[in-house]
Amino acid sequence: MDSVLVTGGTGLLGRRVVRALAADGHPVRILSRSPASPPVSGAEVTVADLSTGVGLPEAVAGATAIVHCATDPRNSRAVDVEGTERLLEAARDAGRPHLVSVSIVGIDRIPVTYYRAKLAAEEAIARSGLPWTVLRTTQFHGFVEELLGRLVRLPVVPVPRGWRLQPIDVEEVARRLADAVTAEPAGRLPDLGGPEVFPVAELVRDRLRRTGRYRPVVEVPLPGALSAALRAGANLVPGNHSGGRTWREFLDGRSPSPLPEG
Repeated sequence: MDSVLVTGGTGLLGRRVVRALAADGHPVRILSRSPASPPVSGAEVTVADLSTGVGLPEAVAGATAIVHCATDPRNSRAVDVEGTERLLEAARDAGRPHLVSVSIVGIDRIPVTYYRAKLAAEEAIARSGLPWTVLRTTQFHGFVEELLGRLVRLPVVPVPRGWRLQPIDVEEVARRLADAVTAEPAGRLPDLGGPEVFPVAELVRDRLRRTGRYRPVVEVPLPGALSAALRAGANLVPGNHSGGRTWREFLDGRSPSPLPEG
């Protein structure tokens, strides 16, 4: 079986990728900035830093595939752009492993600094000379719930009018990335979205129902290029729905978080 290095292998997506690869019988090595316990027994942890390049040659040595999940929205230039370029250079020197990377739907159409960094990382992968596969997906259930959790604590919940989201199960994305490791390098795969598309207002009301509390939800028009892109559905993949848990199944499986009184 392919020996696979997983960057970001202790994160939300990465640790699930590690489990999926290990279940398939792959020897797995996890790239981590600091010593950490692996999410599955038998996985190896190697300390390396994408933002500086320290430890990368040792991390990629012997890997026949790399699943690149590491990211840092707060430091995207150093990690997502320059860090990806450092990883690619180390991979070329180590024998040209298959590079499988996760990305985000709409990064070429939504004017956000982090998305521009993700697009630059994709472009670096495409011109790297390595065999490569990139999968863009919509936002994970947990990320959407975290964002909504901040909103629903307000006495009146404002939501952007016309914005829609297509939350996806992180386990489904991990499975797709693990499958891509043993498939032929495919370049950019078809974008993948969650099972259903929801107006943000409906997601908020779902989140409120889960707490058993009432908050007025008010849709507010937002100006600007970002809002226009989201109203146009630049973050959606209506023609390519995934399997996995739906949004409401995800909520049903979570312990309700009480809201403050008032």
